[in-house]
Amino acid sequence: MNFRKGRPEEPEINLIPFIDILLVVLIFLMMSTTYSKFTELQVTLPVADAEKLRERPREIIVVVSADGRYVVNRKPVEGRSVEILAAELTSVAGGANDAVVIVSADATAAHQSVVNVMDAARRAGLPRLTFATQTSGGEAR
Repeated sequence: MNFRKGRPEEPEINLIPFIDILLVVLIFLMMSTTYSKFTELQVTLPVADAEKLRERPREIIVVVSADGRYVVNRKPVEGRSVEILAAELTSVAGGANDAVVIVSADATAAHQSVVNVMDAARRAGLPRLTFATQTSGGEAR
């Protein structure tokens, strides 16, 4: 028995399969790539003009507090009924049917209070509504 360690064989690195794969990938890329004569893309960038004023429709801001009280354009509304709120919206709109009613409700306001504003706006002939919510601290989201 021979218990002596023999000299380990040197590892053999065969690069020929690696070169074959690289050539196949290179041929594939050459055959599948298309070339064009265009050197740049024509892009039309948007421009801004600060001279023009954007026409905004008249805005009526209705604030709904947490306890269900209404404020229309910073003026408190006496009463909480839909009829009183509709009359107030009609007088603030001044006959303009294109006014936008912005409902800014407290996050803890009752859902029915917001529904009442929607009903009052419909009765006042103001179909355009936008909604915003506020935290109790008064910051809008």
